[in-house]
Amino acid sequence: MRVVSGRFRGTRLDTVMGDKTRPTTDKVKEAMFSMLMPYLDGGHVLDLYAGTGGLGIEAVSRGMTQATLVDRQFQAVKVIQQNVEKTHDSQVFTILKSPARQALQRFALEDVAFNLVFLDPPYAKETIDDDMRFMSENHLLNDGAIVLAESNDTANLPDEGDRFKIVQQKQYGITVVTIYQFEGETL
Repeated sequence: MRVVSGRFRGTRLDTVMGDKTRPTTDKVKEAMFSMLMPYLDGGHVLDLYAGTGGLGIEAVSRGMTQATLVDRQFQAVKVIQQNVEKTHDSQVFTILKSPARQALQRFALEDVAFNLVFLDPPYAKETIDDDMRFMSENHLLNDGAIVLAESNDTANLPDEGDRFKIVQQKQYGITVVTIYQFEGETL
């Protein structure tokens, strides 16, 4: 794995050994960032199921200002720390070892809001809908924020609602990438 483009381009990233994480393939990652290019113009990115930290690091490399990388696995957090160190710009990254829901609750208490969120939970858990609802209800998304959800082709993804619209959706084998835009608070 490596950073594909931007200021950290070519940086080789370590991977987590074992089957506790499922790294995004280079093909899917490149497709994701091609879809995201119009939205990578600064702001705070959250990678809630960070694994290796590769998506958050790539987002900062391509134009986001700062990233918060969350994972609950000790080994994943260790790899994220190693990968962030390789950027030689570790001050723009915050690494948090925590289950996803606890991290979201913490961000709500700290009044943190994000411009871009990566949701790539374990496929079997199907937490994307709940995560998006929690972020919306707890003001964790700036108006116009982008949520990129990576799932399998059998996942129960949220439909468009009064707070989110689907900007783009593509399928790569069994992997489905859906980009939502947060349309702010409803009246």
